[in-house]
Amino acid sequence: MAVAISLFSIAVLTVIDQIIKFFIERDLRPVEEIPFIDGFLHWEYVQNTGAAFGSFSDNTTLLSIITGIIIFCGIVAIIIKKINHKLLLVTTVMIISGGLGNLIDRITRGYVVDFICVEFIDFPVFNFADILVTCGAFMLIGYLLFDIYKDYKAKKNQG
Repeated sequence: MAVAISLFSIAVLTVIDQIIKFFIERDLRPVEEIPFIDGFLHWEYVQNTGAAFGSFSDNTTLLSIITGIIIFCGIVAIIIKKINHKLLLVTTVMIISGGLGNLIDRITRGYVVDFICVEFIDFPVFNFADILVTCGAFMLIGYLLFDIYKDYKAKKNQG
């Protein structure tokens, strides 16, 4: 059941990402920028040929291959039930969904559509898929740190 829910969630999150980007391409691209919350956030159309936050610009093919491998490995891990902890499953679903959304952009457009611009700090423009990958990665790091701490405490109590 967890496998089916995970794969369905990946599909839903990826479709949501692509629907958002469809409307961004259609409605925001012609005007390039729309204020949203003054001094805090605005929508800004950007064609990102790189990875997260514009790094590795103009390496679409390499980024597509790396992303494809990560997505494939993650889906295989879900299908063969290598991921048993629910939080790890959620983080994997988020990372795969975001990666897949941006991979679809790279393959179909040659660039990733970014549109969320935070005004109160100097931060690159990003998108919904980037949020999924970033939140999933931070949750994964938190889980791993907690797991390391838990193992450390168990070993300390044993000897």
